[in-house]
Amino acid sequence: MLPVIDPPAPAVPVRRGALDLTAMELREWLEQRGQPALRARQIRRWIVVMGAESFEQMTDLPKDLRQDLAAAFVPLASQVDLHQRAADDTHKLLLRLTDGRRIECVLIQEGSRRTACISTQVGCGMGCVFCASGLNGVERNLTTAEIVEQLLRLRNLPPASRERERPELPARLTHIVVMGMGEPLANLDALVEALDVATAKDGLGIGARHITISTVGLPAKIRRLADLGKQYHLAVSLHAPSDALRSQIVESNAKTGIAAILDAANYFHERTNRQVTFEYVLLRDINDDATHARELALLLRGQHAHVNVIPFNDVYGLPYRRPTQEALTEFTAVLEKHGVSVKVRKRKGSEIDAACGQLRRRVEQTQ
Repeated sequence: MLPVIDPPAPAVPVRRGALDLTAMELREWLEQRGQPALRARQIRRWIVVMGAESFEQMTDLPKDLRQDLAAAFVPLASQVDLHQRAADDTHKLLLRLTDGRRIECVLIQEGSRRTACISTQVGCGMGCVFCASGLNGVERNLTTAEIVEQLLRLRNLPPASRERERPELPARLTHIVVMGMGEPLANLDALVEALDVATAKDGLGIGARHITISTVGLPAKIRRLADLGKQYHLAVSLHAPSDALRSQIVESNAKTGIAAILDAANYFHERTNRQVTFEYVLLRDINDDATHARELALLLRGQHAHVNVIPFNDVYGLPYRRPTQEALTEFTAVLEKHGVSVKVRKRKGSEIDAACGQLRRRVEQTQ
């Protein structure tokens, strides 16, 4: 693991984050100081579009207003406790929220592609046995502002390439994957509001088709997401071809079952015309042999689906292990033989605990 780039952050500020304020709250605060309502749009644009991390940078605002803002608020309420960078230029941030809780987010850079992987909850309550995020359960949902701030913190990091069309602006994010800590659909309202900021022309300007939402499979919420009429990509964490095995791996499956999840995935495809991806984490000697692959191919026959095979990232303290290369090769070959579209996910940032929840768990265990 590479050394930490940034030192631990100072104490969490008591001032409220500017993005926590509603538009009406900010306009009223400005009105009390004799400022026009348009200042609210200027402030938001400086933070969301221009990448300002201090009010002093907002040079088209009156100096006395900048001072008043700095006394009352902070542009970004989260604090960067740790910032790690891998040799492949993957960045991981451990953010401290205003209540002292921590979350993780990751920036993956490949050429001109800059993908933000973000969290939606502190911890997770879905009970996937191999996942570091949920080892201590879920503590709370993130607010819309806390989700947006992850995007801004990652967006503001230096790009792998220094070349930019507009050097005065931060390098833009090109993709978002909601695959960090937590179950996104369990916090759907806040997530949708945050993604509205991400896709807005006066926001981050990221196309909806470049956003992937990963879920363990909450059928009712999948249907609700489909009914929103957005062009987000849906990824369902399946991990097993049968209810018997999946219930051992994913605790929440006992309340849903694979059949209901597949029905909801079909509904999502019908409403959006978007192919659904099924994620399958391979665990050595548990769900990674040729029989499992054949069962999975049979299960997904007729689905408008793609399978993303993910070799397990070893997590300290858990008994599960990464599959052998031979098992991985055979598993994907069986799927392909049965006509299933399949891809093996690349391993990124392994030396910086890039898998969900690993860095947070390691840091909190040492305190």
